[in-house]
Amino acid sequence: MHIDSYEFGRIVIDGRTYTSDCLIIEGAVRPNWWRKQGHLLSPDDLGAVIEAAPSIVVIGAGASAMMKVPDQSRQFLEQQNIQLEVLDTKRAVARFNELSLAGASVAAALHLTC
Repeated sequence: MHIDSYEFGRIVIDGRTYTSDCLIIEGAVRPNWWRKQGHLLSPDDLGAVIEAAPSIVVIGAGASAMMKVPDQSRQFLEQQNIQLEVLDTKRAVARFNELSLAGASVAAALHLTC
């Protein structure tokens, strides 16, 4: 998978445009990703990521990095042996592409606004 571009509220992945938060898991995009609390990432919000068991999950916390990842979520991922990288979404896109190109087992959880 390759993320072609990102701007506030819009992302293009492998030529297809999405305008809602999304997950990238196992080479597939899962659009319309919602969290129980919009700007707080809980372990429950990552169920599909946990099931896929990537080595790394890159979190795009929004254009201004408004989505927070509490210690509970960080510890949960660590217990699942999933490395976590939390960045503003622009930098998360670049990091995802870098890891994907290198052949890493990587997933992404991307908040497109805020």
